[in-house]
Amino acid sequence: MAETNGNGNTSGVGQEQINTDIITLTRFLTEEQTKHPEATGDFTLLCHALQFSFKSIAYYIRRASLINLMGLAGSSNTTGDDQKKLDVIGNDVFIAAMRGSGKCRILVSEEEEDTIVFDEFPNARYAIVCDPIDGSSNLDAGVSVGTIFGVFKLPDEVLGPNKTVSAQHLLHAGTELVASGFTMYGASAQLVITMRGGTVNGFTLENSLGEFILTHPNMRLPTQRSIYSVNEGNTLYWPEWVKAYFNDLKFPASGNPYSSRYIGSMVADAYRTLLYGGIFAYPADSKSPKGKLRILYECAPMALVMENAGGQAVNSHMERMLDVVPEHIHDRSGIFMGSHGEVQKVIDMYKKFSK
Repeated sequence: MAETNGNGNTSGVGQEQINTDIITLTRFLTEEQTKHPEATGDFTLLCHALQFSFKSIAYYIRRASLINLMGLAGSSNTTGDDQKKLDVIGNDVFIAAMRGSGKCRILVSEEEEDTIVFDEFPNARYAIVCDPIDGSSNLDAGVSVGTIFGVFKLPDEVLGPNKTVSAQHLLHAGTELVASGFTMYGASAQLVITMRGGTVNGFTLENSLGEFILTHPNMRLPTQRSIYSVNEGNTLYWPEWVKAYFNDLKFPASGNPYSSRYIGSMVADAYRTLLYGGIFAYPADSKSPKGKLRILYECAPMALVMENAGGQAVNSHMERMLDVVPEHIHDRSGIFMGSHGEVQKVIDMYKKFSK
C-alpha cells in the first residue's frame, strides 16, 4: 500500500510502476499478420503451435531432475548422438504440436532419420525443420539447452489431395526460410524469432502468465566485439588458417587479447553472441571434414537470425551460410557467425592463406 505524507497526499514510497500494455508473442504475431492483407492466418496458427511446444519443453526441463527425465533413453538418434529421455520427449512434443496445428505438411527433426509427413493435412503449406533439444549432453550439469527451428513454405504444386511431398522439397538454401529462431531454456526461457527480411525479436517466458513477453525488440549485433566462442579442444584437427586466426585473437600484434566464452551448447553460445557481439565458430576439421553442425535445422536458421540482426554467417569455405544447399536433410557444415566485423576477419584470414 502506498504511504501518505502529513498533508494526506500519496507519496511515491512503495509504489510499483506496472506496465499494462504488454506485447505477448500472440499479440506480436497477430499485429504482424495485419501488416499483410494477403495473409491467410495459417502462419500465425503454426506459430501458436510452435510456442506451445516451446512452453511444454520448458516445463519438462524445469521438472527434469525431479521426475527422473535425465539420463539416456537407451537409443541413438539418426546423427549418432545418444538420446536423452528429454530428447525423446521434446521430439514427441514437437511432432504432436505440428500435427495438431493442421498447418504443417512435413517435419524434419534431428531425432528422426526420415521426414515425418502429415498426409492428413494435404493442403497444409508449411514445412518445419527443428532440433528439439540442442545441447542435451549438458542437461545433467544444469547448462542451458535450447530448441532451434526453421519454417519453409511449400510450393503450390505439392498442395492438395493425392499430391506427394518429400525430403527433396526441403533441400533449399536458407534464403528460402520464411522464419527461423530458437528458444533457450535457462534461468528463464528466451525465444528469439525472425522472419525473412524482418527484424530479430526476443521474448521471455513469464511463467505466472504462461506467455512469452517481448523483452528484446529489434535485436542488433554490435559490429565488433572482442569475444570468441569455440571448442579449442579441437585445435589439433583444425586447418592451419583456422589455427592462425584464433592465434591472432589470443596473441594480437597490438591491443588486448580477445576474451574466450564457450558454453558448449550452440543455442546458449548463439544467444550470448547475439546479445553482446563477438563470434561463435564450429569449424570443419580433419576429424569432421564436412563440419559437425546440421545445415538444415541448425546452421541455416541461426544464420538467418544473425544476418537479420546485422551480422554475418559463413561456412568453412567462406560461403554465405544462407546460400548453402544441403545434400540431404541431415547434411553437415562448419560455421562462423556473429558480429559483421568479426566474421569479416575470418574471411580475410581465409583469403590470406588461399593466395
